[in-house]
Amino acid sequence: MRILVNGEASDVQGARNVAELVERLGMPSQSILIEHNETALHPREWRQQTLTEGDRIEILRVVAGG
Repeated sequence: MRILVNGEASDVQGARNVAELVERLGMPSQSILIEHNETALHPREWRQQTLTEGDRIEILRVVAGG
């Protein structure tokens, strides 16, 4: 299955939902925000949000500082 991740085509074979995509990419779940087809998701929603061909995922890193 091919989706767009941060604007780039990506083959996410085996990732059925957003949580599995995050795991597959090796992203630290506690420091990122996810948008799925322009809708922001709470981390508790990641397992329920299934991926389908052509989906658009934006992954934003949260950085704190002063």
